Amino acid sequence: MPQHTPNTPVCRDCDGFPVVAITTGTRAPDGTRTTLRVTCLTCKGTGHAAPAALVRAGR
Repeated sequence: MPQHTPNTPVCRDCDGFPVVAITTGTRAPDGTRTTLRVTCLTCKGTGHAAPAALVRAGR
């Protein structure tokens, strides 16, 4: 059975995946990888785009 999804537009820059973990290549003393959490700057970590009427244009 299909799931109901909200009718909000998905951010076109991150495609709905607003937070990612990037490994730095170094290891912590316990052997785990050091990671950085990075959020999408366009949607500010929500994964959804703002409606066109609410976007500020101009100065």
